[in-house]
Amino acid sequence: MEFPFAVIIQWLSDFLLPLVRISSMIMIMAGLGAKNVPSRIKLGLAVVVTFVAVPMLPPATFNNLFSFEMILVVIQQMLIGVAIGFASVLLLNTFVLAGQILAMQTGLGFASVVDPSNGLSVPAVGQFYLILATLLFFVFNGHLMMIQMVIHSFEVLPIDGNWWAVDHYWDIVTWGGWMFTTALVLALAPLTAMLVINMSFGVMTRAAPQLNIFSIGFPFTLVAGLVIIWATLGNFMTQFEFQWLKMVELMCSLVGCTP
Repeated sequence: MEFPFAVIIQWLSDFLLPLVRISSMIMIMAGLGAKNVPSRIKLGLAVVVTFVAVPMLPPATFNNLFSFEMILVVIQQMLIGVAIGFASVLLLNTFVLAGQILAMQTGLGFASVVDPSNGLSVPAVGQFYLILATLLFFVFNGHLMMIQMVIHSFEVLPIDGNWWAVDHYWDIVTWGGWMFTTALVLALAPLTAMLVINMSFGVMTRAAPQLNIFSIGFPFTLVAGLVIIWATLGNFMTQFEFQWLKMVELMCSLVGCTP
């Protein structure tokens, strides 16, 4: 059996270019994009998803693989995949930031662990929030939705050599503000409670100067911080659902679908 050269080039275009976009998304997305996940596992998953998705994708109109323009098209596919996966990273970092704010204000920042997703040392409270957010991400079938979004993006953003609109990059930057807003809202109630506790210790210091505020206040602040985090943990699910809907709206605006 013989295959013409044009057929081989078309098959390579239909497989390799979608592989670049899908693998870029998987390499950076929440959960699967962590550093403790081997790169071979990520690449193998990207190849499997591409093999399954290629028959459903429209044929690539760009087939000039041996040219400088091919480098630009590959960069474009990488940017689209990274943009879709980066939305889920912002979702998880929202709760990591909230945990770090709480840890620093309650004195729990001294307890730090190594974050497996980025290899840095972070407060244990932030890591705890990251684990909760990651579990909820998979419970909400976030990994399946990410794959569905990147497959749908080939219909709206086909591989034809045309560049992506610059407005989409600005949407990602603008949506990053929601990360700080939601993190502050999530930490606002515990921070207010800790402010009242610190003011109470200030009054105690003025009323009884002989009390050693450092030996009494620091252990009490640690215990109170743990109790407050436990008492306000019910707000975690509400804020996750809100941030989840914002992430879905962002990805739908990127790939042109209806949320």
